Amino acid sequence: MMSWLGMMVILAADAPPAADQGFSQMLQMAPFILIAVMFFVVVWLPNSKDQKKKRAQLAQMKKNDRVYTSSGIIGTISNISADGKEVTLKVDDNAKIRVFRRAIEGFYADSTNPETSPPA
Repeated sequence: MMSWLGMMVILAADAPPAADQGFSQMLQMAPFILIAVMFFVVVWLPNSKDQKKKRAQLAQMKKNDRVYTSSGIIGTISNISADGKEVTLKVDDNAKIRVFRRAIEGFYADSTNPETSPPA
């Protein structure tokens, strides 16, 4: 007497190939496609919106804005180069540094001095 599992294996081996295997393969790929779509919606879209907002905000930089760099340096913009790629930051009374514009992360809002808050 043959077991149930053994009988299924023999019947599956003797069965002709299914006509709609393409649909079956698409159905097997559905979870991967769904994961890719969810990744795009949850991770990619919000990140791209934040980047666009940051680029627009940094395009409006002007002299005397307080900013912070990606390395954590806080300073006031004293000069922007003619090509717009370099920014000179006044860090202290006698200290100025030049950084690339892309190194600036954002505007620095000092909670103790309301005059230096970033533009809305």
